[in-house]
Amino acid sequence: MNKSVLKVLSVCLCATLAAGTSVYAIVNDKQGEQQVLPVSVSTKQKSSSKKQEITKDETVYVLAGANGSVQKIIVSDWIKNVMQDAQLHDESELGNIVNIKGDETYTMNGDTMRVWDAKGNDIYYQGDIKKDIPVEMSVSYTLDGKKVSPEELAGKSGHVVIRFDYQNNQFANVKINGKTEKVNIPFAMLTGMLLDTDIFTNVNVSNGKLINDGDRMAVVGIAFPGMQDSLKLDSDKLEIPDYVEISADVTNFEMTTTMTVATNELFNEFDPEKLNSFDDLSGSLDKLTDAMNQLMNGSSQLYDGLCTLLDKSGELVAGIDKLAAGAGELKKGAGDLDTGAGKLKDGAAALSAGLNTLSSNNDTLNGGAKQVFDTLLATANSQLKAAGVTVPKLTVDNYAKTLEKVIASLDKDAVYQQAVSKVTAEVEKNRPAFEKGVTDAVKQQVMVQVTDVVKEEVTKKVTAVVYNQVAEQVIPVATKGQMTKETYDAAVAAGKVDAAVQKAIQTAIDEQMKTEAVQKKLSAAVAAQMESKEIQGMIAAQTDAQMKTQKVKALIAKNIELKMQQTITGQMASDEVQKQLAAASEGAKSIMNLKTSLDSYNSFYLGLKTYTGGVKDAAAGAAQLKAGTKDLKDGTSKLSAGANALYDGILTLKDGAPALITGITELRDGSMKLSDGLQQLNEEGIKKLTDAVDGDIAGLFDRIHAIVDASKQYNSFAGLSDDMDGQVKFIYRTDSIEAPIDSDKTEE
Repeated sequence: MNKSVLKVLSVCLCATLAAGTSVYAIVNDKQGEQQVLPVSVSTKQKSSSKKQEITKDETVYVLAGANGSVQKIIVSDWIKNVMQDAQLHDESELGNIVNIKGDETYTMNGDTMRVWDAKGNDIYYQGDIKKDIPVEMSVSYTLDGKKVSPEELAGKSGHVVIRFDYQNNQFANVKINGKTEKVNIPFAMLTGMLLDTDIFTNVNVSNGKLINDGDRMAVVGIAFPGMQDSLKLDSDKLEIPDYVEISADVTNFEMTTTMTVATNELFNEFDPEKLNSFDDLSGSLDKLTDAMNQLMNGSSQLYDGLCTLLDKSGELVAGIDKLAAGAGELKKGAGDLDTGAGKLKDGAAALSAGLNTLSSNNDTLNGGAKQVFDTLLATANSQLKAAGVTVPKLTVDNYAKTLEKVIASLDKDAVYQQAVSKVTAEVEKNRPAFEKGVTDAVKQQVMVQVTDVVKEEVTKKVTAVVYNQVAEQVIPVATKGQMTKETYDAAVAAGKVDAAVQKAIQTAIDEQMKTEAVQKKLSAAVAAQMESKEIQGMIAAQTDAQMKTQKVKALIAKNIELKMQQTITGQMASDEVQKQLAAASEGAKSIMNLKTSLDSYNSFYLGLKTYTGGVKDAAAGAAQLKAGTKDLKDGTSKLSAGANALYDGILTLKDGAPALITGITELRDGSMKLSDGLQQLNEEGIKKLTDAVDGDIAGLFDRIHAIVDASKQYNSFAGLSDDMDGQVKFIYRTDSIEAPIDSDKTEE
């Protein structure tokens, strides 16, 4: 495939991603004030089919192990009852269905068909299913080039590679140029995770993006499994990613859960007909020709550079002479190092003996410190009991978590949240009153706007009638009885009335329209029309219609929540709530002081254990050092011998420098041949390629059409009734990987 095809495919993928993202927002003019949406007066109703009105938004949660293996599948469905139907017919393969946001019930109508008693509401339910997911995900790990399991990797350090592979098993049979072929449903896989920068450094991601805020690093990757085969593209010329790979250097490896979203919605929103596939083809070929010219210029620069290298070869020979002198000094230094290694060997033996003596006292020190800690904990238990605080018996292992729970229960923020929950529940009991008040206020504003629009239309019609009446009186007077309004209009249409006469008559009519008598008549007629049953009925009907629109309903719901939140905020500022918060804060301080005292001794206790453990390790290390210094002495002897050999080898290099100059000369001559060869490639290859690419893109666009059509047919995982439209996305969550707790820091 030529470069123009690559460019068109890139445009397709970019356009697909761009088409899949929309953002909607409702903004208030001022914070805390209601915004009345604009309305229009119309007697026409917008029609839409039942399939467009009822949709099911399905989210499939795939709970997986750290290696990607599926552990459980939970499906959450949202049926959007736009027309507020009393009943909804829903088809689903889910079991253990639970209504998660209401009390609506259903009855079965067959094995998989449910009839929901919706009562005009949206339905939110959740269930489980045993079914193969369309895209399988596997996660593999390597540590320093060796494949390891997540359990083996936990707590390790080194160079880690984490790879997410996706296997697309969902396909459809489509017609391409009259032939039936199998293509995969085009899923975009977006994998993301957060990495602790204290653990992960030198992070790289293939097919993705890194964002670092200093403490944590966000990693996001994207892949399109099965797209390569569906488009029949040669991977040697263009590779569409079907995996995401993250590499990093890690210390004490652990990783939080990862999230992956699989969706074909990006492709469902994409319209292949909008692509301008061939416009840029000639421009791409021009770029290819320009690049070839640059390559040929580069080969000429290579030849010039080699000529310069040949001129500098004399300096290279001088450098080799200096290297030979340095090798002589290395030879002498290696001998001195061998002598020093002997002295180090004797010192290591003395160090090992001293550390063994210190290590023999470790048990006595640790036992005494443990006894003191137990005494402090017994005293703390007595103090808590006297204060009326009931907790489990404090030990070295549980005291910290136990006291933290007590502090949390007395903490101002915890009490605050309890108060918020209580106040919120009381306010929620009055929701019907809030709903009625806000609805009445919005309806009044909508009616005012509808009335203004209707009055404007009525005023136009009444003004037109009065204008004709005034004209019928003014025209005979202005023409001295020679014309009526009817004969005047006919004469104007025939071009028989002078422009000056027309202007004079128009001015007379306009002046008459401005008179107080005419204006009173006009106002009275408009007022009478507005008070008529017909107009009042129209205003009421249009107001009711506007109140049923989704925008007005959304505005009412938003203002209800705002009003309730303002009430909750006011009650939270009351003296009673504030006194509760102050009392909780004082109680927390006392427990915090106790925990601080215990933490202080615990730091000493753990430090002592670390010290005694370090002494033990140092004694063992000194023994190894003692043995190692012997090996070092043997090694320095070999190093001394190697330095002698290096010195001899550099002398040989010095003798071979003339042959190096000869080789550079031959390389310079070869670069000239390369330049000639590129010239030939441009003439016989690239130019012929630019003449032969026409017609190569049509097949690719046929496949893109077929893939998009197949994607639009896949809109549910658990089932969808015939009278619904739907969309589905999959969210994979892998288990976190936690580093094991250091056994030296845990009390047995």
